[in-house]
Amino acid sequence: MKIIKLYFTCFLIVFISNIAFAQKTKTEPVDLVYPLVDAANSRWFFFNSATRPFGMVNLSPDNAVNADWNAGYRYEKDSIKCFSHIHCWQLSGIPVLPTTGEFHGHLTADKYGSKFSHEKEVIKAGYHKVVLDAYNITAELTSTTRVGFHKYTFPKSDKSHILFDFSTFLGPSDTEKGHVKKVSNQEIEGYAVMTPTIRRPKTVTVFFVAQFDKPFDTFKGWRKGQLEDIKNDMIEGERIGAYISFATQAGDIRKMKVAISYVSEGQARLNLTTELPHWDFEQAVKDSRNDWNNWLKRIEIEGGTDTEKRRFYTDLWHALQGRRIISDVNGKYCDMTGAERRIGQIPLDENGKPKFNHYNSDSYWGAQWTLNTLWHLVYPEVTESFVNSMVMMYQDGGLIPRGPAGGNYTYVMTGAATTPFITSAYMKGIKGFDIEKAYEGLRKNHFPGGMMSKAGYEHTTFKGGGIEYYMEQGYIPHPLSKTRYGFHQDGSTQTLEYAYQDFALAQMAKKLGKMDDYALFMKRATNYKNIWNPELGWMWNRTLDGNWAEPVDILRYDNGWEEGNAAQWTWFVPHDVQGLINLIGGREAFTTKLNTSFEKAQKHGFTSGKSHDKETQEELKRVYINYGNQPSIQTAHLFNYSGAPWLTQYWSRQIVEKVYSGISPQYGYSGDEDQGLMGSLSVLLKTGIFSVNGGTTAEPFYEISSPIFNKITFHLNNKYYSGKTFTIEAKNNSTKNYYIQSAQLNGQNLNRPWILHETLVKGGKLILNMGEKPNKGWGSKAEYAPVSMSGVSK
Repeated sequence: MKIIKLYFTCFLIVFISNIAFAQKTKTEPVDLVYPLVDAANSRWFFFNSATRPFGMVNLSPDNAVNADWNAGYRYEKDSIKCFSHIHCWQLSGIPVLPTTGEFHGHLTADKYGSKFSHEKEVIKAGYHKVVLDAYNITAELTSTTRVGFHKYTFPKSDKSHILFDFSTFLGPSDTEKGHVKKVSNQEIEGYAVMTPTIRRPKTVTVFFVAQFDKPFDTFKGWRKGQLEDIKNDMIEGERIGAYISFATQAGDIRKMKVAISYVSEGQARLNLTTELPHWDFEQAVKDSRNDWNNWLKRIEIEGGTDTEKRRFYTDLWHALQGRRIISDVNGKYCDMTGAERRIGQIPLDENGKPKFNHYNSDSYWGAQWTLNTLWHLVYPEVTESFVNSMVMMYQDGGLIPRGPAGGNYTYVMTGAATTPFITSAYMKGIKGFDIEKAYEGLRKNHFPGGMMSKAGYEHTTFKGGGIEYYMEQGYIPHPLSKTRYGFHQDGSTQTLEYAYQDFALAQMAKKLGKMDDYALFMKRATNYKNIWNPELGWMWNRTLDGNWAEPVDILRYDNGWEEGNAAQWTWFVPHDVQGLINLIGGREAFTTKLNTSFEKAQKHGFTSGKSHDKETQEELKRVYINYGNQPSIQTAHLFNYSGAPWLTQYWSRQIVEKVYSGISPQYGYSGDEDQGLMGSLSVLLKTGIFSVNGGTTAEPFYEISSPIFNKITFHLNNKYYSGKTFTIEAKNNSTKNYYIQSAQLNGQNLNRPWILHETLVKGGKLILNMGEKPNKGWGSKAEYAPVSMSGVSK
């Protein structure tokens, strides 16, 4: 009996130990992130390692510095120029580097940079480790939201240094001047003034405070390539830099915390003491990992290969970056919308905390098919914060932005791109913002003097948007005039965008009881029909006199079509797919025409090459469908409207396989992930839900495609939605079984290829029964098609 008890006790101990070990070694979503996807391509702000979700600080190595494209961390380059703290659209700043030996920091980054090897590099979500071969220094990086945390392991040297270079051109902008002051032998502070860019028309000042865990011996600097002694513990001016020096023994560790602010050094110090009051680097790494994991695990996946899982969470990781916080922990922010720099204050809640953050962001051009669905559904608190930031900028500067940088208006891209984003949020019940003020700002953007008056980066005039022609003639001519007022002055694209954005605003107007506005904008929403050329069978340019432009070439890039061509933009009628179906000649003609475009696009992998900056090369741009850029990324889901949902299922799977699969530094987002847009798109394609109209109808809904995983669980935010989880289960799913045979929603048969947002956020389960051959009857009846404007009661 004792022997039996002993065996049982041993068995119990082993069993419990195995459970504990399994729990300890469980792979979490954060562990699956592969930051090196597409790291050989893209631009300054793409790569991420030591950063937090939407973090003000995005600390990482720079292998190239003097450019917007082909700069930042570039996988194929063999040297590191510096570690800089800001990699954001139109923003950069605070480059540093530890070195040893004779100091060469004044001789530019090309001279003081160091070779490195990927074999001695570790990159995770929130963490980066690399060895600087030239100096035998191991550098480790992590961060909080507003503070970069460095850990350097030095060799034996009587001349060890850490430099701060404010003489370099960094990413999108040059450094106009710098200022560095010694506060003590363990702290320095200062700022860098970053020059304007063609997109951001005003300077941006980045303030910093750097603290060191051990005292340094000397504080020196340089100016215009020449070393100089620092007087009064301060150096400032053009082309300056500063460095601290100290002796080290082999294996000595030096830690440094660098906090930033766009307001002042004092605010940077507040960010530091609030977010990172300790010196425990390993704890900071752990905290960052936990933070990322809490965000990523809101979508839980089962099934699929290890590579597919890793790519999915890498996509989701990117969807939570790029668009970055620019306000401080106490809600202070820099407003550059007026003639003079102004410091603003975000309203505080009852606990004295800011009610939301202020953000830097590229355009919301294409967000209707990406962020509108992913953020609004999975991260509604993020959506609400961004909307509040936009409304606050309207109160500050008089316009809701389409993409602000450093508190500046940039007028990036075209149209009123934030209208669908805000409308969709409101329609989905995200209402924690001043809706009347938001509507006022959105409405202004749809008239002369608003965003629809401006072409891309049109900083000083209100002409390139062509809104007057759109209102009076029902379309925007191309060319509009001999004068180029800005970038992307492409009348046909602007016509299509404005019509969709007018529809979105009309829905909000109706919801708010503004029926005159509703009627006005609904009428304008039909303007897309005015550039349909029935003889050509495609959308086409119209000239000032109303004639069709000649010569005709539907594959010609730009020339009226923003970052695309007529063949791609013809399908851009998100609010009225049924109306487009009618123009083309009915459901069968529409399906045939679109399917033919996909068959042609399949031959070039559904993209215009693997790098967005090469998209303008003649041999790459003459394509019918391009899933490497925004204009036509909705097209696979249009078959749901024309009675062929099985083709949506087929082509969406082909796009995932050809464009958004695999984990490699050489490819991943066709060279431009675009601040979360294409990461979000990839997530949606793989989960099997999408929204062609961006959730802008009175009752928002999601179209169904073909998920690549067997089970996807969305964990809903109970502060916004009543349900706890919504699960999509794809039974009998495989790489061959991607066709839906039948479906059940919450136990009831579902015969249509879409579900209401309201239904989804109450929680429940959607079961998709998959098969190898298409069920062409499922969801194909006309009455099962998703809602279009042509079917909306006026």
